[in-house]
Amino acid sequence: MRSQRPHTSRHGRITAGHGFTLVEMLIVVAVIGLLASIVVPTVGAALEYARRMSCANNLKGIATAMDMYLMDNDGIYPCAEDPVSTDPYVWLWMGRGWREPVAPFLGGSVKGHGTSALFCPSDQAGDKYEATSYAYSMSFYHSPAQIDLMTSKADTYSNPVPSVPQRQDNVVNRSGKIIVGEWTSNHDPITDDKGWWCWEGQRNYLYADGSVRYVAASEIAPARDGLPDPNLTVGGITGSDDAR
Repeated sequence: MRSQRPHTSRHGRITAGHGFTLVEMLIVVAVIGLLASIVVPTVGAALEYARRMSCANNLKGIATAMDMYLMDNDGIYPCAEDPVSTDPYVWLWMGRGWREPVAPFLGGSVKGHGTSALFCPSDQAGDKYEATSYAYSMSFYHSPAQIDLMTSKADTYSNPVPSVPQRQDNVVNRSGKIIVGEWTSNHDPITDDKGWWCWEGQRNYLYADGSVRYVAASEIAPARDGLPDPNLTVGGITGSDDAR
């Protein structure tokens, strides 16, 4: 069916003209839909890339804060006895645990969704865990010998082992040892994300040399617990998380 519109004939009489047919209108709608299907994912991908870069910048800021902490503490990494809190139970490697030592060097809030230097803008957990997205490797406050005796992920949150302060000079492979990283795969969401305890997803990691890299879990070397877990790196602070 063709829609009608009036027009004036050459004899001055108003007659019915021809507009768009239903088929033509459907074609226009289809073209618009096709363009939207191309543009919307592209815009979404660009926004997510921007959030990933913001997350990486958080980690670069943490690297600077960590360097300042080391200068103020004779080259010794943050260290405390686990658990650092029992209501709720929080361990130093967890974001809520290690944020206090570095907070004075971050120059801003370390608590709160959207305002914290320790919160990734793509972290779906929001204010859960007090809006802390990044974990700190416990290899930096236990000796290599202690780490090599830990063979289960449960060793990272039960049966606490006395902490042993670790010095910056003892890091053997600074470009290969992760010190801080996203716990969950915020920029490449996966089902049932178990953080450093699963072989799926990708995360931003800060390495001991100050570099920040976006790395797939499959590219992390198996730790003492058989998982891509920077907490239990084989050899602890003397080892490497780089599987290549």
